[in-house]
Amino acid sequence: MHDNAPILIASAQKTYREVSAERTPTDALEEVVKLAIADSGNSDLADAIDTIATVRFVSDALEATATIMPRNPGNTVASRLGINAQCYQSTIGGNTPQQLVNTFADKLAKGEHQCTLIGGVELIASLFGSWREGKDIAHWAQEEPGYVVKLGQEVKGTSATEEAHGLFEPTAAYALVESAVRHAKGNSISEHQQQMADFSSAMRTVSSNNPHAWRQQELSPEEFISTDNGNRYIGFPYTKAMNAILAVDMAAAVIMTTVGKARQLGIDESQWIYLRGASDASEVWHMSDRTELHTSPAIKTVANAALQQAQLTTADMDYFDIYSCFPSAVQVACDAIGISTNDPRGITLTGGLYNFGGPGNNYSLHAIAEMAQHLRGNEVKHGLLTANGYYLTKHSVGVYSNQAPAQPWQATDNNKLQQALDAATHPTTTETPQGNAKIIAYTVAYQKTDPVRGILIGELDNGERFVANTKSDAETFARMIAEDLIGTEGEVKQEDGLNIFHF
Repeated sequence: MHDNAPILIASAQKTYREVSAERTPTDALEEVVKLAIADSGNSDLADAIDTIATVRFVSDALEATATIMPRNPGNTVASRLGINAQCYQSTIGGNTPQQLVNTFADKLAKGEHQCTLIGGVELIASLFGSWREGKDIAHWAQEEPGYVVKLGQEVKGTSATEEAHGLFEPTAAYALVESAVRHAKGNSISEHQQQMADFSSAMRTVSSNNPHAWRQQELSPEEFISTDNGNRYIGFPYTKAMNAILAVDMAAAVIMTTVGKARQLGIDESQWIYLRGASDASEVWHMSDRTELHTSPAIKTVANAALQQAQLTTADMDYFDIYSCFPSAVQVACDAIGISTNDPRGITLTGGLYNFGGPGNNYSLHAIAEMAQHLRGNEVKHGLLTANGYYLTKHSVGVYSNQAPAQPWQATDNNKLQQALDAATHPTTTETPQGNAKIIAYTVAYQKTDPVRGILIGELDNGERFVANTKSDAETFARMIAEDLIGTEGEVKQEDGLNIFHF
């Protein structure tokens, strides 16, 4: 057993079901940190924590909400609990909880830090509720910010053209990817709806038995498909039940150290969960530039790298938690790592973002906490977790085990992996397409119960890609919902500053 092996020694989650303007994000983070320290079994653990890394609030991505969020909640929690720690903060993205684990595993193994707390919280249900009720939440941002190290740089997830045509909305972007997934599988629309509903319902069964889940009622495949009882389409083919739940109040925290430090602290070995493999990489950044929308070379690359580092295979895994903001994210990731969406081992430990809850950027920290709890015990077990940021853009994978690795920790060379991914050729995109073209992927965005915008990625005869909208008439929308239009030809031209595709 190697002293530099990074391990999780504690984890905790908290779900707040009562909306409150009084409870601040920092209050929630403090509570879940206390729970994590208690979970370690060592009441003096706070004295050993020298690093606090927090997941950025999803609200930080919007100018209207960023100003009301605390800038450095980790520093305030440290002050309240008497912890002397350097504070770090992630960028925006659902991949970042696992990325933080991967980053600090390496720092801990190198001796740069001794004991790291990673925490995240989203009180979006309370944020929305306070707005509706006109309650003042200015006190949320009141704190002593202190110094925080920002990890990475913020880069917008969409191009200007993608944003102008509606692909900045994840509900549209992932639904558009779904059309490419369906077409690649050779499914009819009804066949594909059934397949999505089947694995979504199985995930819902997991959330129904999870005390931390936001939605705990089971839902049959038929109920996932049906548009009755308010289960309207958001972005075709997704009903409301197939969309990540943003308006939740949830917090999670994990504490990491090394085997050597855990021995010094007297942490019982039954608490030790090893990070056996870890890797991070990004896809071609803009969705419209990707060669294929139904595959993810980046997920395949990082999963293979993490498994190789762990000296394990997917066949060795007992547990999976596949990032699941929308069904297409689940299918693309499962295909990339080589498992089925109906794998008998299951594809989620939480129930998934559209069942368990999608707390902004922090979902995967809940999944990591679940993984740690599931792996505790005497029987040797392993698990793999994927985390995804933006639009199937940023990817992080962790391979966890209750069995010590045979080799000392040596981080994967993520830069080398990224260089290989970046070297692959991909189509060029034009912002001003004109002429004959065909559809590569498409969706219809809804407002309440009405279709309002057709969105597509197309390809010109010369191979250039483009993003466009369709005409906004009932006949066009009806055709897009009823037919598989991938490969359908038409003409694209600019009208009133937008690219419009005509069948």
